[in-house]
Amino acid sequence: MKHEQSGPTAIVVGAGIVGLCTAYHLWKSGWQVNVIDRGEPGMGCSAGNAGSLSTGSVVPLGMPGILKQAPGMLIDSSGPLSVPPHYWLAAAPWLLRFVKASAPSRVAQIAMALKPLVAPSIACHQDIMADLGEPGLIQVAGQLHVYPDRQALAKDSGGWALRREHGVHVQELGPDDIRGLEPAVGAHYKLGYFLPDHGMVVNPLRQAQVIAAALAANGVEFTRDEVLHLSVDGRRVTGVACRQGVKQADHIVICAGAWSRTLLDQLGYRIPLETQRGYHVSLENSGIQLSRTVVAADRKIFAAPMETGLRLAGTVEFGGLDRQATARRAQLLLHYGKLIFPGLNPTAKADTWMGHRPCLPDSLPILGRAPAFEGLWLNFGHGHLGLTMSAVTGGLLAAAMNGSSATTDLSPYSIARFDSRDTRLSA
Repeated sequence: MKHEQSGPTAIVVGAGIVGLCTAYHLWKSGWQVNVIDRGEPGMGCSAGNAGSLSTGSVVPLGMPGILKQAPGMLIDSSGPLSVPPHYWLAAAPWLLRFVKASAPSRVAQIAMALKPLVAPSIACHQDIMADLGEPGLIQVAGQLHVYPDRQALAKDSGGWALRREHGVHVQELGPDDIRGLEPAVGAHYKLGYFLPDHGMVVNPLRQAQVIAAALAANGVEFTRDEVLHLSVDGRRVTGVACRQGVKQADHIVICAGAWSRTLLDQLGYRIPLETQRGYHVSLENSGIQLSRTVVAADRKIFAAPMETGLRLAGTVEFGGLDRQATARRAQLLLHYGKLIFPGLNPTAKADTWMGHRPCLPDSLPILGRAPAFEGLWLNFGHGHLGLTMSAVTGGLLAAAMNGSSATTDLSPYSIARFDSRDTRLSA
């Protein structure tokens, strides 16, 4: 596993799973890498996500007909997507772009672009974890999506048709089939779909820590500091200014999730990156057993059997980076969890968490070289699929930085789709 680090130097800003996978692939190809984050590796969304590796997630968040649902989003504080009144004005530009991206022709393009980022995801994660000696962190037992009735299922019919169109293996289930796979699912849920090729990471935080520890043991530097701004000399980004001083490298990679926008604003980029605040409730003694991730599709709640216990994760809440967590959102997860699983232990200790998903209105990440500046690379904005895509986008970006022939066209993920400045340097 040892690799001689004699190649060019890179600073990766962000030690979440996207930054760690990017650093891993650069390290494997001989780069000298420094990963900078104000927190410990993996402690953001990489610690609190649902653990899902969704190889068939070619469906963008914005689908045709979303405009009809928008008023409900604004007034239903208990819905799967909530925009509190104090944030309506701030969220409006993002939401307008979101609605525009839900046009049928654009949805078809987005699905095509999502496929190469999600379809190979399990294999890519398996390769990394096998290389680092922890293959058991990746499990492939499928993913079960359940609905209470035909009406609820019909709301998602376009998404399921899109999955089938892109070759995703989908099995339709009735009540007995659901209980056959997961006896703990209550009678409220009568219909569903099973995705046998989907998988999960049974402990996302431990996965991030395993990658970070292996990289650190093999020469990758980890710096605990806050990046305040990027250092620029003419048209070249030469380093990062941190609270503890300036760090320089041949190349700078922005993998800072929801905080990426702040750094790029300073260079004049205007990116519609929004934080969608996600919650989870972790139950150590839940009283139920699951063999795979179960998704209550009507509530957009993921129930995942983690090493640390049952995790109920989900909901989308706008509100920015600074506002405190909304306790009621976590309480709703527990409330609906009891509807999904009637046998849930009522006395189970519940630990709650909130994190910031970096979401762009078209459900695609920003990936590749930054236009108008040399030495600046981007890999952020993965939304709800950060864990799924991380091993893939990390490899694609490292290949591009190495000048390798592209196996995947990165143009659909370019920042240029939002920023029309000179793109000659990104050619």
